[in-house]
Amino acid sequence: MRRIILTDRDQIAPFNEPARDLRVQNKPLWLWQRDLLTPYTIEEREYPDWQTAYKFEEDPIECFVHRDNLFFNEPLITEFMKRAQDGKRPVRLAFRADDPAIATHVRALSHSFFPQGDLLLVDMWYLPQGLSQSVEAKPLIVDTEPVERGYYHVPPYMATEFGDLVYQLPRKAFVLIENWVHLFIADILFGAFARGVIFENRINVDWKLKLKLLFKSILEQQHVLSNSEMIIIGKNVSIDPSAVIHGPTTIGDNVNIGAGAVIDNCIIGSNVTVSQGCQLMLSVVSDGCFLPFRTSLFMTSMMENSMVAQNTCLQLCVIGRDSFVGAGTTFTDFNILGGQLRTFGKKGDLEDTNMLVLGGCIGHHCRLSSGLILYAARTVESDVVLLASEKRKFITKNISWEDSDHHPYSDKYPYPQLYPRQS
Repeated sequence: MRRIILTDRDQIAPFNEPARDLRVQNKPLWLWQRDLLTPYTIEEREYPDWQTAYKFEEDPIECFVHRDNLFFNEPLITEFMKRAQDGKRPVRLAFRADDPAIATHVRALSHSFFPQGDLLLVDMWYLPQGLSQSVEAKPLIVDTEPVERGYYHVPPYMATEFGDLVYQLPRKAFVLIENWVHLFIADILFGAFARGVIFENRINVDWKLKLKLLFKSILEQQHVLSNSEMIIIGKNVSIDPSAVIHGPTTIGDNVNIGAGAVIDNCIIGSNVTVSQGCQLMLSVVSDGCFLPFRTSLFMTSMMENSMVAQNTCLQLCVIGRDSFVGAGTTFTDFNILGGQLRTFGKKGDLEDTNMLVLGGCIGHHCRLSSGLILYAARTVESDVVLLASEKRKFITKNISWEDSDHHPYSDKYPYPQLYPRQS
């Protein structure tokens, strides 16, 4: 089968980079897609749009077509491919508009769904006889099979009028990456969090798995959540005996975990240092990151080669690559005045995120000094140097490259604008 990739060149703020190059689950999105689709396709071709693809793809060959800003997981693509190939007819991926996971988390800030009655069509097709069949494609509806999970003991003011603060976590995940919030959803909610919930449900219904975990724990003299079935560890990993690690957790190669560190349901990349006293929960820490002592991450995603200094707390945040967050910096995640948090959408307007609790986002190659306090849902654009001062200790608005503190010192501290915004 030939894989046709339609490129989306819209730059995702504040990274100022296309979605395909951003990290999800410690992989660039393009590589995540390729790894999942390798069992089904033998070649791939990229085109900027349908018109160019039609021009060069005239052969009646079996094709899988998708846009390159889509995040999906293995259960979703497995069901789509099986049903599509069994049906032997052109189809297009669709979801019900009232699918809880899509309606609650994905549709907000998304502008590329194609409504058709009570369905939402997306840019993913299976065409058994080539691109000419795209106009004949019928919706193939996939149920994300969400499970409701949340914080059932939150204070009343953090709940909605419909009940407590909850998330809809799908077994078959799909996200249109058009905003930094979608990265948080794909990496944390539909990634680490959903993985833990799905594994928990498996344990509850599969008595063989339950016995296997119990046997492993007795054999290894470990807590049930800390045995080798729950924690996958790479090569050359050093873990202090006093560290506490609960699964499901994945740890890469050449990782150093210090004394008193607590890690719960996380993805840790290779060449990562987690120093003493760090606390990580429901987070993704990509390759080459460094966390000094007493750093705290909760539901936070860090891209590669970044550092979060000591005594810093990040909650529900996204950090770009090669960035530094100084000591004692705090990212708040709740609007005490109430109501949904908003962020700038694809068209440059403030849009609802459909979230009452959400942290901030730091772009690539940023340098943030110590002692800053960032308000909920605020962003810092790539290549920004941000120094704490009496006038700018509390970050109450988004920080653009033009606001960076390095400009007056450009002769002494040259800092290039690596990802200019599109005009």
